[in-house]
Amino acid sequence: MKELMIERLRKIEDLEQRQLLKDIVSGVFVNLIDYQDEMNKRLEDRVFNEIDDAENRFDIFVTLSSKEDVDPIHECLFPMRPADLESKSIHIKKLLESLKYNEPAVLFTLFLACDSLQIQQLLAEQRLFNGKLVTTEGQVEIKVSLTQNTAYLQEMNKLYPLFQINGLPWKTINHPFVYKFFNVNLVDCPSLHEDAEITEIIVDLEEYEDKKRLNMVPLWNIERHEVKNVGFPIPAIDKVNFEHVLSVRKIGNEHGYLVEAEEDNVRYVKHSDNELTIVSPQDKSGVWQLIKIAKMEDEKIGKLNYELVSNRRIEHFIHKFANKHTATVKTKGEITRMINSFEAAIRFELVDVEIVDSFSGTSFTHSVNTFLTEVIGENNHKKTMLLKFKANEERNFIANDILSFLVSEVQRHFFEYECVGVWL
Repeated sequence: MKELMIERLRKIEDLEQRQLLKDIVSGVFVNLIDYQDEMNKRLEDRVFNEIDDAENRFDIFVTLSSKEDVDPIHECLFPMRPADLESKSIHIKKLLESLKYNEPAVLFTLFLACDSLQIQQLLAEQRLFNGKLVTTEGQVEIKVSLTQNTAYLQEMNKLYPLFQINGLPWKTINHPFVYKFFNVNLVDCPSLHEDAEITEIIVDLEEYEDKKRLNMVPLWNIERHEVKNVGFPIPAIDKVNFEHVLSVRKIGNEHGYLVEAEEDNVRYVKHSDNELTIVSPQDKSGVWQLIKIAKMEDEKIGKLNYELVSNRRIEHFIHKFANKHTATVKTKGEITRMINSFEAAIRFELVDVEIVDSFSGTSFTHSVNTFLTEVIGENNHKKTMLLKFKANEERNFIANDILSFLVSEVQRHFFEYECVGVWL
């Protein structure tokens, strides 16, 4: 509106009239326009904020770092398993006992910077690789095998029941790195003296050697805390349970929090800005385990060796509205909206959705929510929803895993189909 008025003023040829009208417009109408714009902005913000999106407090960010580059006092990113930062020693006696009883004899864990199809192929082949065990009594030739390390997947799976206990909606975790960790298992070696010490382990992975990364630690914005009750528990409204109030001021009220407890010990959890109220049958004060999902701030992240990815949704009103009303619209447009609501989908484009009786081609995706076993129905009789994507940039070694995250989110809403993602 201001630009239009200025343009009209310029067209007045009489300079005296132009100056007079300019003074009137500047003194009255410009201020009126500014006031109207401000009121419109307030009304817009009020409408958008009517739908509170508490979900963004529970966005999970992940990345990967070498052990020596992990910052032990980082404010946002923490090791998935704090034990990864501890130094570990391998005892020959324990290895020999494991071999004797045909138990897994894990030498160490490594990371392979391969895409998901290469990972699947390697696991299916069950290959043996040559290696060397350097000890204080000499060097010996060994044979090793690779098996997928599931410890980090188990850490992710533990979060699903906690979201349910805390009464929060589940959102698939986008962690493309955890599927690429392998345990190096000792399969065969000559007899060793139990008192010898291992000084070095050398393993040749042949064509995968340039993809091998040692001493890697997966990180995420989750940290565990112990918090005591504020005061004594008070009887709840139902006069059966008790309310336990926990203050989160000291550890930061801007973060998201989950109560980590047994399902029988928590009836429900109420979240407020500075406190958590746990309604529980427990009638005594005590220490509660909290999981803090740290708020990510760009200035606190620092330099990263690997990409930072997340399951965060883009801040749009339509996405907030759709999350508030859980009815699923069974259209291609809704599937496209669902996928495009995630920041991770910026590099991809959903081209087409096709329903087929069966699919025998190459699937580039795998199930991320493998723990969702309570869904009723048999997979054998499901039709396949084929989600066809194209990449807006060159695909890297985690592209298939991020695609799996997006397809798994669609699968959560369309359980009547078996969802499969492919590249065009």
